Amino acid sequence: MKVLDWVADGQARLRRAVDALPPDAVTEPSALPGWTRGHLLTHLARNADALVNLLTWARTGIPTPMYASPDQRATDIEAGAGRPLAEQRADVRESAERFRKAAEALSDDDWSATVTSGQGREIPASEVPWLRAREVWIHLVDLRVGVGMDVLPPDLAWALVRDVAGWMTARVAPGTGVELSAEGHGSLTLGTGPVGATVSGPPHALAAWLTGRGTAEDLHVTGELPDIPTWL
Repeated sequence: MKVLDWVADGQARLRRAVDALPPDAVTEPSALPGWTRGHLLTHLARNADALVNLLTWARTGIPTPMYASPDQRATDIEAGAGRPLAEQRADVRESAERFRKAAEALSDDDWSATVTSGQGREIPASEVPWLRAREVWIHLVDLRVGVGMDVLPPDLAWALVRDVAGWMTARVAPGTGVELSAEGHGSLTLGTGPVGATVSGPPHALAAWLTGRGTAEDLHVTGELPDIPTWL
């Protein structure tokens, strides 16, 4: 599965970035408002474990939600954010390994099992690796370690564009239509209305704009862009 390769590559890059941090970096701000790097690293580790729950559900047929309660995600992040960097490094590495082993344990049939995402959406287990790949690569950028969205593999960046544009389509103003295109990857329409603007550029720049990690200044725009909602 190609997406699992994206996960593995992203995890390796994340591990190298975390290994290079000085000890006091864990208390410094990440790019996410109100979160230190410690919050972000804890979130990445707990996200891996939460997605392992979904893979376990797919393999065993026993419903195993990502989190035991609606508050568990936030509680776990706050509880782990202040840990020393050495502990955070080990947690990121070991949780990634648990995800890898859980994915390897699934049979071909298991990947078609239905599980429920953290947003309450029923999805096939085959979508779970994408949820992890998306999380790892985007938050690698959010760590503020000198890594930008241009490190995303082009195919992954375009998959992210499709994902986010699909989410936004039901949330932009009625009658809105924006054509997004990237050379070598095709085009798609954000919104359901007639196309009133076009945006083109490399996949990573489109993904950066849609996810709030870049601006339209790095893209070629024709027409007037609508306001787009804040993504997740």
